[in-house]
Amino acid sequence: MDENRTLIHYYMFTIPHITVFAGAILAILLILHIDLKKALGVFATFYGILLIIIAAIVKNHFSKLSLYRISLLLFIMFTLLGILLLIM
Repeated sequence: MDENRTLIHYYMFTIPHITVFAGAILAILLILHIDLKKALGVFATFYGILLIIIAAIVKNHFSKLSLYRISLLLFIMFTLLGILLLIM
């Protein structure tokens, strides 16, 4: 249980930073009048890749936790959703 709490705290302190960064990229794309689907696809792909990088950094320590595996699966699905939006 203590490792789950540590993982949650790690996510609480790292994910907001990359959310702001990915949101800034989305805002720039919208200001440049990029198509909404393309802008959301780039946002979701970029944000998902950053989330996967965050999860990969702590893989050695948290890889046995079910919370880690579920979050990594969601991060990968988010990235695939972004790629799907870019293809469409």
